[in-house]
Amino acid sequence: QVQLAESGGSLVHYGGSLRLSCAASGFTLNYHAIGWFRQAPGKEREWVSCVSTIDGDTYYADSVKGRFTISRDNAKNTAYLQMNSLKPEDTAVYYCALDRGYGSSCGSTWYDYDYWGQGTQVTVSS
Repeated sequence: QVQLAESGGSLVHYGGSLRLSCAASGFTLNYHAIGWFRQAPGKEREWVSCVSTIDGDTYYADSVKGRFTISRDNAKNTAYLQMNSLKPEDTAVYYCALDRGYGSSCGSTWYDYDYWGQGTQVTVSS
């Protein structure tokens, strides 16, 4: 059974940093594309970042480029999202997602992914 479990969300002040974790079971992460999304109250789920398996490249939404870094620890079967220089507009529930396709490339829409975690709340105070 595939499970993704996010952790690391918290309340942080403007300009602060957080590292979100996405622990996977039932799949070996390094064979699958991993994405991070977020959803703020009253807004649609928004793609944040992803890492591809084919070339290992990483991709970011313009709104987080230069501030967020996606990574993967294959030994721990865990993906991470390092978030620096946080802003109030980053406040949202953050979700990790996995594309079950073996050797999958990065996708930036929710339907590119087959499995989702339960989400972790990130709140940035001004």
